[in-house]
Amino acid sequence: MFNYIKASFRRKIARRITREYPPKIDTYHFKDFGPVEFANWTNPLTSPIPLNEDMIAFFKQFIKNGDLVIDIGANIGDTTVPMALCAGTSGLALGFDPNPYVFKILQTNASLNKDKTNIAPQPYAISQQEEEFYFISSEASFGNGGISPTPDSKHGKFVYPQKIKGVNLNKFLKENYNEWIPKFSFIKIDTEGYDKEIIKSISDLLTACKPTVVAESFGKASDEAKMELYEVIEQLGYDIFYFGDFNIKAPVVKLNDKKEMIHYRNTINVYAVPKK
Repeated sequence: MFNYIKASFRRKIARRITREYPPKIDTYHFKDFGPVEFANWTNPLTSPIPLNEDMIAFFKQFIKNGDLVIDIGANIGDTTVPMALCAGTSGLALGFDPNPYVFKILQTNASLNKDKTNIAPQPYAISQQEEEFYFISSEASFGNGGISPTPDSKHGKFVYPQKIKGVNLNKFLKENYNEWIPKFSFIKIDTEGYDKEIIKSISDLLTACKPTVVAESFGKASDEAKMELYEVIEQLGYDIFYFGDFNIKAPVVKLNDKKEMIHYRNTINVYAVPKK
């Protein structure tokens, strides 16, 4: 009972008072990689995320050693790290997240496992053009949130005091990682309903490189927005699949029509592979 009361008090504080919460590093043992360290965030409003073999096997379907992989909306790196393990030290994983508090945990994960991964964390949002945004959260610990051009936003009332930067992904890659573009094989996008706009902004890149695309269909989005997400991806020459989780054993269902997207009322993930 005492521990429950203590945890409840910590959650109340996290909702009302802004402070930083440090990482907690655990070690996992995987048959293909040996010991792997992973940092979770000790924010009382977030739950620890474990790594496991089935998660890594999911990404291994699509990623091989030496690939460029990109994680937009990387959060603490719970998908970035498995992606980077599959790409290896000869590959490169770019993890983008504009949340200044969660980005520090992503940086910690990028600093671990240097003998197994090559992760370059990026503190940016992805936007149509280079611009600045406010990062806003519904609670003081910034465990959630999103970007806004103004400090008044549906995301909440807690506003990070400094603006964060938005970059155009095509331009960013050409200026900083141009030699890696031919190796681009996989991109995961998780941006609270903004996914289709990012896909539109990088359509030329997707057409040229044909990476596997993972995107989120946001549960609160309109039916029209969910169907548009399907159309935007399908028109680039992709087959689209619903999958239950980042787990090789999770169910996978091919989606043959945009209307199938609205069968799922909650937030779901889809992956898309080039049509044969």
